[in-house]
Amino acid sequence: MQSSTIGNSLIKASVLGFGCMSLPEDYKEAERILHAAVDGGITYFDTADLYQFGRNEENVGRGLTPYRNSVTIATKGGNDWSSDQTTWSWNPSKSYLIEACKQSLKRLNTDSIDVYQLHGGTIDDPFDETREALELLKRDGLIQAYGTSSIRPNVINKWAPVTGVVSNMMQYSILDRRPEELSAFLQEHSVSIIARGPLAKGLLTERFTRKLTDEGYLSYSGSELRDTLHDLQAYASDWGMTLNSLALRYVLADPACDVVIPGASSVEQVQETILAAEAGPLSDQQLKDIRSLTKAEHYENHRV
Repeated sequence: MQSSTIGNSLIKASVLGFGCMSLPEDYKEAERILHAAVDGGITYFDTADLYQFGRNEENVGRGLTPYRNSVTIATKGGNDWSSDQTTWSWNPSKSYLIEACKQSLKRLNTDSIDVYQLHGGTIDDPFDETREALELLKRDGLIQAYGTSSIRPNVINKWAPVTGVVSNMMQYSILDRRPEELSAFLQEHSVSIIARGPLAKGLLTERFTRKLTDEGYLSYSGSELRDTLHDLQAYASDWGMTLNSLALRYVLADPACDVVIPGASSVEQVQETILAAEAGPLSDQQLKDIRSLTKAEHYENHRV
């Protein structure tokens, strides 16, 4: 498994990471999946305090305890559950973030979180206060580095130039190429893209016909999506690749993208994804061909 460095930090990670949101709540099954990922060479694991009311962090922390010195754990904070756990609100205050991080540390069963990410954000957040909280957490060794998790251009433009920011997690796939408009900017500031959703909820896999609906995907109508996926699958087949492999390798070809984090809810899915990511890089011509088959969209909201 190839590795990369997250932003301007010293943190190393496998280029194929693991998005833990879809892990089963049952610990034994979650443990099997996590261990299969580690056995396959994955060293980057992303979770959040929001997932399963913290249960996801608990399972990740417990399952990765035997490997803690050889894996990178990233989590996210800033969303405050209501007392009845029916809704949550965004809370980037200094006091809340520090306490939320400490609770994540307990659930993850670790002394320090490798990458702590703001799980959202708006342009109206108390920027200086939020940054101070992150810097204090880093100073005290509770986190090793921090980043953001946002698809809002105005939030990304605000945080990326900050010296301490090492990454931004964002949805990125062949079917959602919007991050490409920010790629050069992020690379200029040594901020790694951590790409979630590279398989577009299973649409960019060999079993995509099971996922197709008349609703389409983003700006793709149902018919456009169907035609595009068939074209991509045929193109991948012409080059001796699976659609999964084409999808993962396309996102990793972005010079700003250092880790892709597809999820998995079974050991078989983990193993399939590892095989798909093991092939070498796509050629410039292949990238050009793929772009000709898909839409180059741009973010329409939250630009200023």
